[in-house]
Amino acid sequence: MTDLTLLSRRAHDACATLAAHTEVPGEITRTFLSAPSRDVTAFLTAWAHELGLEVRVDAAGNLRARRAGPTPDAPTLFLGSHVDTVPNAGAFDGVLGVTLAFAVAEALRGEALPFALELLAFSEEEGVRFGVPFIGSRALTGTLEPLLTLWDARGVSVLDAIRAYGLDDAALPDAVVQGGALGFLEFHIEQGPVLQAAGAAVGVVSAIVGQDRVLLDFTGQAAHAGTTPMGHRRDALAAAARFAVAAEDLARVTPGLVATVGVMTARPGAINVIPGSAHCTLDLRHEDDAVRAGALEALLNAARTFAEERGVTLDVTHKMAQPAIPMDASFRDLLRAAAAQEGLLAPDLVSGAGHDAMILAERMPAAMLFLRSPNALSHHPDETVNPEDVDAALRVGVAFVRALAAREGAR
Repeated sequence: MTDLTLLSRRAHDACATLAAHTEVPGEITRTFLSAPSRDVTAFLTAWAHELGLEVRVDAAGNLRARRAGPTPDAPTLFLGSHVDTVPNAGAFDGVLGVTLAFAVAEALRGEALPFALELLAFSEEEGVRFGVPFIGSRALTGTLEPLLTLWDARGVSVLDAIRAYGLDDAALPDAVVQGGALGFLEFHIEQGPVLQAAGAAVGVVSAIVGQDRVLLDFTGQAAHAGTTPMGHRRDALAAAARFAVAAEDLARVTPGLVATVGVMTARPGAINVIPGSAHCTLDLRHEDDAVRAGALEALLNAARTFAEERGVTLDVTHKMAQPAIPMDASFRDLLRAAAAQEGLLAPDLVSGAGHDAMILAERMPAAMLFLRSPNALSHHPDETVNPEDVDAALRVGVAFVRALAAREGAR
């Protein structure tokens, strides 16, 4: 019998190995189709060949390692996550989900399965290079084309990047999932405090929150700070500041809602000049689209009120409206049962961040298993994970696949 503890250690240690492949010495930075991506692909390809898997890199740069099913028309179970990073990242975000997928495949190497197994290492999820995420997983759902004309900071388009990497963009249709898709399971660190507070090694994601991203531009009148009485001012920054506080206040009293004003700038930006214009952003998230929509309406109405009170105009630009994505109920049941089988507490929790699973959920049943994030720290060089939690996640993943095989084999 395969030693799962040794395999979980292999998955854990592989993250440290892959962390060395970086664009910036001394930190972990690996963006879409950067040179270090080739080293990551080579490492995972060697592991896949060791397991006897068929390997290809699709036209979006995703590494795909496949174990064929018992028949040509057998459906496919997909496992994986992404291998790109944010700037100056930690070693486990995304990558651990890939190495755990490989560990699951290694654990099940000698077992018959009634479906094919395909391991996915998505080339891009973070949105760092081109400002829009999920280039890798969108290739599998056939929704990548609108992103091909996006440009990075150096004036290179997504399409140019694909060609410069030596990939054939004409083959992008071949990246789309064909045939029966049984579903997708993604392992990922939580990146938050819920599991740590619950004392749980792993948790089952119930839904990935919906998001609104909005830009607000307040325009008043710049004027002398000493000679303009308070009642005569058209202070754009004061209106924007009231909005930022209102967003925080509403989120604090609305269960599950998070609201962030992450950017605020004012012009002309002098200590003795009343701000004539102010720009700010709003990031609003909730697992219930109706709650999120109601909160957005309330906050924009408040912003208009704050502007009107000061003789300030307001322009609103909606940048993104992403609906909440529930995870597949049957897969969640299997994950909970697998955790119970291993004697593990696996509470349900909502993902406040976006993940590849939300993209693949458009095409197939999708589920996520979160691992505890010590100190809730992620997107940071000190990001870490407990080795015993990696072991727990692997055991749950293996039990999940076995349970799924038993279910499908009985049909």
